[in-house]
Amino acid sequence: MGIHRLNHAVLYVSDLARSVAFYRDVLGFRPVAMTPDGFRGATFLQAPGSTNDHDLGLFEIGARAGRSTAGRSTAGRATVGLYHLAWEVDTLDELAVTAQRLVAAGALVGTSDHGTTKSLYGQDPDGLEFEIVWLVPADRLDDAALAARKRIGRLDLDAERRRYGGQTRGGVGISVPA
Repeated sequence: MGIHRLNHAVLYVSDLARSVAFYRDVLGFRPVAMTPDGFRGATFLQAPGSTNDHDLGLFEIGARAGRSTAGRSTAGRATVGLYHLAWEVDTLDELAVTAQRLVAAGALVGTSDHGTTKSLYGQDPDGLEFEIVWLVPADRLDDAALAARKRIGRLDLDAERRRYGGQTRGGVGISVPA
């Protein structure tokens, strides 16, 4: 089939302006002018540094829409549906800044060390969960990191920055060509 990456995601949201503000102000997405003429209630956004024409489409369904119940504690228990999306950052320093922004917005719901990935989990204003991840570069993978993929550990972001370097580009040789 040849699929090699996620191009974009589309989310239904209850309040378009609130969601655009969250993704813009907290995660740095920027609106792009591509909403079809005469189409109301949608905004398309591009992630910082992305080469996609858009990474996220937001479609407003109105204030009566209920908050997502697909959070970490109920995902997959009552309904089918999307659990979360994962976006990759280039450096652990960027992951740390993102963590601070999520905390300030009251949107950080968890962190995890998956061995080969270092992850933050957040929720947008509608309770839709997302992951922000840094991938250990292929040339830095060792037996300990590979073995740790079988568990979910506590993320010590400062220790990971000391271990790999805050400015080390993640995903090289994995999601980014070497």
